[in-house]
Amino acid sequence: MRRICFTLQVRPDRLEEYRRRHARVWPEMLAALRETGWHDYSLFLREDGLLVGYLHTDDFDAALAAMDVTDVNARWQAEMAGFFDTGRPDQHMHVLTEVFNLDDQLGESHD
Repeated sequence: MRRICFTLQVRPDRLEEYRRRHARVWPEMLAALRETGWHDYSLFLREDGLLVGYLHTDDFDAALAAMDVTDVNARWQAEMAGFFDTGRPDQHMHVLTEVFNLDDQLGESHD
């Protein structure tokens, strides 16, 4: 399984509302993420709005594409677009290149 890390920038004036929305994500959105291959998915938010996402997936492009055809994702992305200057966040993730992993270098990866 591949580790994915991405960044986005949440508008600083919307941080508290963004946190509230993610405290109780819609159950059908949670189920869709799981069913389309998003595992161990976490979001981290810095006080200036830097959002860092982390997940495990077999194929990130396939996981994104599978989510893109779900009705719940279309509704969620429409709700979340106003938190970002770029619009829909799922279309503007900046995926980072992994340069180090402790378990990989120790030969103990659990993927």
